Amino acid sequence: MSENVTLAAGRAEVTVDPGNGCRLAGLRIDGVELLRQGPRYGAFPMVPWCGRIALGRFRDGGETHQMPINSAPHAIHGTGRDVAWRTARVDDRSAAFTYDLADPWPYSGRVTQLVELTEESLTLTMGVETYDDSFPAQAGWHPWFLRNLGVGKDVEIGFQPSWQEERGDDHLPTGRRIDPRPGPWDDCFGMPDGVDVTLTWPGALELKVTSRAEWVVVYDEQTEAVCVEPQSGPPNGLNTHPRLVTPIDPLEIATTWTWRSLGLA
Repeated sequence: MSENVTLAAGRAEVTVDPGNGCRLAGLRIDGVELLRQGPRYGAFPMVPWCGRIALGRFRDGGETHQMPINSAPHAIHGTGRDVAWRTARVDDRSAAFTYDLADPWPYSGRVTQLVELTEESLTLTMGVETYDDSFPAQAGWHPWFLRNLGVGKDVEIGFQPSWQEERGDDHLPTGRRIDPRPGPWDDCFGMPDGVDVTLTWPGALELKVTSRAEWVVVYDEQTEAVCVEPQSGPPNGLNTHPRLVTPIDPLEIATTWTWRSLGLA
């Protein structure tokens, strides 16, 4: 059940690799790949947390939990990208995938990702539910969009956040909100009316990333790709902005990517 799943709609095609963290292994418009290729790239779900946890530790009530340090000295991007997911359902334009939370995450529960493709858009929906105790969690996505599509100029990033989370020397938010600063970025921004970021490859394609979530991390410090990451809370949010998943209140988040050609065809 871990074989790749490919969906197609008109000139769009998306491939999901459930065996490698249920990441999008490819997104092609008119045969042109938009995502950086490789087993660590594509676009992967971040769950049950997003970004870094300070020193890999978070508190839940009176308990402190230690996550594996995979970006010293912190834990980063959750555990969902490191496990195989199960393909639950596939049709021509949509597919659903699940996996059960397990060690090193200290709580039981289930994560679901739904992928829905149309000719002009891709919608990703993720849910986190508990089987037992309530627990803090986050969810989001980490896409690696190619800086250059091989057609036209490098990508331009357009957005108007209400604030930027000040980043400390440890790459974690300090707790201060500041006026947005020019890039390059590896920073978290607040968009209380919902994430709305436009990627424009001049002469090729425009792609808009939207979400009802109010947090987005933008990372453009590498030459090959840029990342626009809608997520349910800021980095280190398990400690600073905990959102409890309860038996009657699962965590749900969605993002839609909508595109239009600027001469790609």
